[in-house]
Formats: sequence, C-alpha cells, structure tokens
Amino acid sequence: MKNNNDVKVMLKEAGILFAITLIAGLVLGFVYELTKEPIRVQQELAVQKACQAVFADAASFEKLEYVVPEGEGAMAETLAANGVEIGTVFEAFDVAGTAQGYVVESTTHEGYGGDIVLYVGVRNDGTLNGVSLLKIAETPGLGMQAEDVLVPQFSNKQVESFTYTKTGSQSDSEIDAISGATVTTKAVTNAVNGALVVAASLREGGAANE
Repeated sequence: MKNNNDVKVMLKEAGILFAITLIAGLVLGFVYELTKEPIRVQQELAVQKACQAVFADAASFEKLEYVVPEGEGAMAETLAANGVEIGTVFEAFDVAGTAQGYVVESTTHEGYGGDIVLYVGVRNDGTLNGVSLLKIAETPGLGMQAEDVLVPQFSNKQVESFTYTKTGSQSDSEIDAISGATVTTKAVTNAVNGALVVAASLREGGAANE
C-alpha cells in the first residue's frame, strides 16, 4: 500500500502535468489566433495571384456560388469519370465592370503523385485564356515539367476540349504529352477539360448564384 508521501508525490506530478498541458493548450490557441488572419490573407493573395495569372487583363474577380447541376447528368458523370472535381469559380471583370469570362478551379485526383489543382481562365467567347498550377507533386524531371511543357500549350486556344498525343500536335485541340509522364499529361488535360465544360455551362446560363 502506498504511503501518504507517495500519494502526495503522485498528486504533485499530476498537478504539474495538468499545468503543462493547460499552458501548452493556451499557447497553441494563442498562436492559432495570432496566425489565423495572416494565413487567411496569404491564401486570398494566392488565389488572386492565380486568377490574375490566367486573366492578366482583368481588373477584378467576383466569386460565384457554383454547383455542378445534378440534373445535367452528362456533366457530372464526365467529371467523375475523369477524376475531376470543380472548386471555386470566379467571374472576371475589366476596369469598366464588364464581364470578361470565368476562372474555374479544377482538381484532378488522377495525378501520378496525387491531386493536381489548377485554375483555368476562359473568356466569354470560349477562348482558353490561361492555366495556372496551384498544387502539383509529380515526379521530378518528368511530371513536374507540366508547368513548362503543358501549361503554355493550352493558352489562347478556342476549342471545346483537348486531347493529348505522343506523336506531335496536329491541331489546336491536341496537346503534346510530356515524354515519360503520360499519367500527368492525361490528368492535367482532364482537369482543363473539366473547367472548359463548366465555363461553357456558365456562358449558356448554367447554375451560378452570386
């Protein structure tokens, strides 16, 4: 049986442990509150930078509450079949407040190294204005070349969708695949196509609530 001294020692140690846990929790909470706002600001800046990258001549961007229409089964099924998920959608405006097109966040879950997140800018005439990669973790020297090899090929193309080829592009709708990184090429192409489908739906009066 433990004597009184043992009990006192145990209570003392328990009290110290509780105090340490409490202080650590308070410190973590303080740090979280201290960094929450700067992190939010940095995230917003990153989004604005991505939007500006695909719509350099736009003066402002307005977030839309866009949801892939459940009634349009073809769109939902196409996105799902290609492992693509649509995120935030923005409408781009010039300095006069005239709508110029849309910026669509598209995520592919089919990347070789995981999710690839990109922003796609599409003008109101259907021209793909640009593509900006927000997240990519593909194989160095192969899939990680997407920024330099794939992204420039999409710009200023007015097509309904893209395909990729290993034998050299023969038309605006064909993208030259990265040598040795077909999986990455396919994933990025599908993500871009998903954004094009959404932009087309919005231009035709698809579901978007401001």
